[in-house]
Amino acid sequence: MDRNLLPALAAFAEVARAGSFTRAAAQMRISPSALSQTIRTLEKRLDVRLLNRSTRSVSVTEDGRRLLAEMNPGLAMITDAVGNLGASARRPTGELRINTSGFAARYFLEPHLGEFRRRYPLVHLEIIIDDGLGDIIGEGCDAGIRLRESVNDSMIAIPISPPMAMAVVGSPAFFAGKPPPQVPSELERFDCVGFRPSRGGGLYRWDFTDPATGRQFEIAPRGSLVTNSDEMMIRAALQGAGLVMHMEIALREHIAGGALLRVLDAWCPPFDGFDLYLPSREQMPAKLRALVDFLVEKRDALSVP
Repeated sequence: MDRNLLPALAAFAEVARAGSFTRAAAQMRISPSALSQTIRTLEKRLDVRLLNRSTRSVSVTEDGRRLLAEMNPGLAMITDAVGNLGASARRPTGELRINTSGFAARYFLEPHLGEFRRRYPLVHLEIIIDDGLGDIIGEGCDAGIRLRESVNDSMIAIPISPPMAMAVVGSPAFFAGKPPPQVPSELERFDCVGFRPSRGGGLYRWDFTDPATGRQFEIAPRGSLVTNSDEMMIRAALQGAGLVMHMEIALREHIAGGALLRVLDAWCPPFDGFDLYLPSREQMPAKLRALVDFLVEKRDALSVP
């Protein structure tokens, strides 16, 4: 069937229901003459008369009644589908796919999954862990979570974390008998745990900012251990296997408890944190709006001292 006929078929059904071109045209917000022409064109395309017309009334022909009987269930299904679509735009429901790095998932999603489920039981959340830069459109995702510096300028970015900072740490046992580094250049005489991303490539370089000049620079860590697991890095540091550079939020409890000592603090200033990013704010479905508002609420809670 030629799908271009669908608007004309819907117009025919409306005229048949209203029993009048004038009333049907008012309901459809078009002129009676335009509606009449649409029906004439449809009848010509189908090569069958659907309506009998007089100056005062309109009636459906036998062929028209037969067409309506077979067509009405389909029109009802379309009406229901459109109605359900409108309901989903107003009520958080349906599947919501989020592409996120493992770190962001661990600290900004996992702690709140139960609460989000209780608030929005009709939302089916699918979380895709991807430590690369996921293409949320190509992968059929609704949104992604990444560090702000990684988000493409064409995307809408919504901060979901306070500013972040890196921290260089080692265990008290690691520093026993040797003074901690005072400047990054002194890291050459320390065993450092390296991190290589799962997708391959070179070791992550450690970024620093000179507190006196604001100059940014990198240092390649040297050491006897390399891993692609940030959790293993932390466990290695706790065992005295070397210095580690990682997000301060991941090390906070160990630093507060004295299990890890922080060094070079002044050389690791805060930077923009994580964003929830999405292609557009227009016609945002209620399920995505619910997640945006929820994560912003949690961000503000994290920001409270």
